[in-house]
Amino acid sequence: MIRVRFLGTAASRPTVGRNVSGIAVQREGDSILLDCGEGTQRQIMRFGSGFSFSHIFITHGHADHFLGLPGLLRTMGLQGREEPMTIHGPGATVELLRTAVRMGIERLAFPVEVRGLRHGDRIGFDGWAMHAYDVDHGVPALGYALVEELRLGRFDVEMARRLGVPEGPLFGRLHRGEAVEVDGRTITPDEVVGPRRPGRKVVYTGDTRPARTTAEMAMGADLLIHDATFGQEEKKRAWETRHSTAAEAAQVAARAKVKRLVLTHLSARYADSPKVLEEQARAIFPASVVARDGLEIEIGYRA
Repeated sequence: MIRVRFLGTAASRPTVGRNVSGIAVQREGDSILLDCGEGTQRQIMRFGSGFSFSHIFITHGHADHFLGLPGLLRTMGLQGREEPMTIHGPGATVELLRTAVRMGIERLAFPVEVRGLRHGDRIGFDGWAMHAYDVDHGVPALGYALVEELRLGRFDVEMARRLGVPEGPLFGRLHRGEAVEVDGRTITPDEVVGPRRPGRKVVYTGDTRPARTTAEMAMGADLLIHDATFGQEEKKRAWETRHSTAAEAAQVAARAKVKRLVLTHLSARYADSPKVLEEQARAIFPASVVARDGLEIEIGYRA
């Protein structure tokens, strides 16, 4: 299961009901954090998403996306953390992020590395990877895509039985792509295993105008999390500040044929009445929702 927990959904500054940007993502036994606005460590405690992640991915160097790092790292240190942490961000933000790591902390109790990324970089994990890609925010900024490797094809148990394969270890070997011998006959995987199936994909834009790169990266994604700072009545303002409207985010989602769209990074003017953004998005892409702090989305395997 992939679980996406929204820790902060406000743009630029927190409101009474919304903190600034932060998203916790859990996949099987792995956990990562996407952006780390001020107060993220308290949001983690509030919503119970845990501090077990060892990678933080920062989209860009605006304060509402990284200023929570000093407090978060200090909280982790005071909790006795010893495991290393890696913070990723656009190459141009490396020194800024290193400064944030050192801010107000005399000595970290665990090692922290800051790595610069650029468009096309891939950070591999066990069975999945994070892909960085350029977005359009007027400053060096990246979006990130969690992309799973292809899954094994569906195993045809009945066919295996008809071929005389005994249940047990031989089933597993065939499913992993190994041929096996049964009563002097060779049974090959293509006889009992279907074609490999796509894994899941979750894409997070951070702050951006609607971008071709997002539509390409998000093609067929299970979930697209997109900047929706403004409504259509503020389309000019969105263009000037290099943000997106809810309708523009929906157009990207429709173009990319994603399964679901979640709108986040809401301007304070919509903090208490986000329905207008949801309505504008759903008119274009019906599978749209506006995120709220604490919202959790679970993504199961495709059929």
